[in-house]
Amino acid sequence: ENVDIVTKTDGKSGIDIFIKPGTKNESVHIPVVISKAGLQEVVYNDFYIGDDADVVIVAGCGIHNCGGVDMTSRHDGVHTFYVGKNAKVKYVEKHYGEGDGNGQRLMNPTTVIEQAEDSHMELDTTQIKGVDSTKRVTTAKLAAGASLVIREKLMTHGKQYAETDFTVDL
Repeated sequence: ENVDIVTKTDGKSGIDIFIKPGTKNESVHIPVVISKAGLQEVVYNDFYIGDDADVVIVAGCGIHNCGGVDMTSRHDGVHTFYVGKNAKVKYVEKHYGEGDGNGQRLMNPTTVIEQAEDSHMELDTTQIKGVDSTKRVTTAKLAAGASLVIREKLMTHGKQYAETDFTVDL
């Protein structure tokens, strides 16, 4: 009753998540699984966290690609967070890729954060394994008294490539 998830109506693919002001001890789970070789998508998910809320948001993205060497599967998630005054948010994101090693698995997440006064946000992101290439971009704008804690783990092996870029405006 405190969380509304609505399909976007602005022509973009994705959802809008509205968390009511004052919501406490709630969690929202947003999974994505790509299991078809060659599927490429961009998804826009906007989170509106009301004043004085205290919530956990969990996103899990997985790509399974057993396509040929010319098949690329790609998921680009653009997550925008509008964090209300005195709100507290923990965002946990896990990325994972698997397949027979032939098709490419690409994930390029973008996180945009706008925090109101005295809000707190914690980002805990992990790329577990199996993603061939990722470029992660995070931008944040913090109002007076707001705080942001970021923990990012990018695990690669072999020829996998990972790049990350942070811009925080205080």
